[in-house]
Amino acid sequence: MHADIVVLPGDGIGPEVAAAAVDVLQAIAQRFGHRFSLHEHLIGGAAIDATGKPLPDETLAAARNADAVLLGAVGGPKWSDPNASVRPEQGLLAIRKALGLYANLRPTRPHPAAMGASPIKPHLLAGVDLLVVRELTGGIYFGERTRTAESASDLCTYTVTEIERVVRRACLLARGRRGHVTSVDKANVLETSRLWRDVASRIARDEFPDITIEHQLVDSMAMHLLSKPRAFDVIVTENMFGDILTDEASMLAGSLGLLPSASLGEGSVGADGLVSTRRAKGIFEPIHGSAPDIAGRGIANPYGTILSAALLLRYSLGLSQEAACIEQAVDDALDAGVFTADLASDGTAVSTRDAAAAVLTRIESTAQVNG
Repeated sequence: MHADIVVLPGDGIGPEVAAAAVDVLQAIAQRFGHRFSLHEHLIGGAAIDATGKPLPDETLAAARNADAVLLGAVGGPKWSDPNASVRPEQGLLAIRKALGLYANLRPTRPHPAAMGASPIKPHLLAGVDLLVVRELTGGIYFGERTRTAESASDLCTYTVTEIERVVRRACLLARGRRGHVTSVDKANVLETSRLWRDVASRIARDEFPDITIEHQLVDSMAMHLLSKPRAFDVIVTENMFGDILTDEASMLAGSLGLLPSASLGEGSVGADGLVSTRRAKGIFEPIHGSAPDIAGRGIANPYGTILSAALLLRYSLGLSQEAACIEQAVDDALDAGVFTADLASDGTAVSTRDAAAAVLTRIESTAQVNG
């Protein structure tokens, strides 16, 4: 297979972790006989510095023409003035919107070797395997904003179509997992949430009778996610709630640095929720931020970005075996105690490059065994 992949390193630790994932993609290409053409472009603060725009036209054009996009991270204190007319995060929101990426998938599966890094008691983490599907193009993040000297407002709006498509994607993914969807809203207060609940109930009832759906209010969900995480399979929710809950879910894994994400648009999907007859355009990135306090020190955790590359192979390129190879290599590296500073005890941490090298070694060793 030949695929064109746009790489957006971004800001802070973004270039470091993106470079690790690029090395892994190249190793996979060699291991399985593919050809990946990888092209770097600017986004976020780096793009503002170079062009004055958080999303240059050249970057958007390249992303539109690519098979998939791998992203590092955007933002940092250099560009954090809340009154600035141009901010790095605008580039990320704009590219998601322009590419029609409406479903953000964030899997959480705590690794046994890393459970000690989590503040949650280990007996609550055993067997946890959940997937949050966050709506990505609607809600308060994209609503009309107003501000005066005396007040400010942010409008939250959802359409039936926006809710239908993300709930369908969640149900399709649940069909390939354990068949259970938890829809999260605030229907006791918000009108948008009442619409959300009505539409989610209808889609599950009429189109997915084999799927069990339950509804949770976001405040109780925040509690249950930490007190009984094994109870959940696929969680679907609106944009802002999903943003908050997925950062909370990172505590189950022990570190933000371990968690990948996939932001997907339209694409034909099979019963397992994966692309079948045509590819789904996607942006793949770790859920962590740019971590400017450790940028350039070579200590960032690359595993979340490497696992995002695995999701890229699975969802946009349809290469499930290759994705599984990366995931197994990361699992094996963690089993061997190859921990970066966010996971390790004092004096035992490895560098970003060493962690990536551990994954590469395991990919190469499987090639030798199978060859």
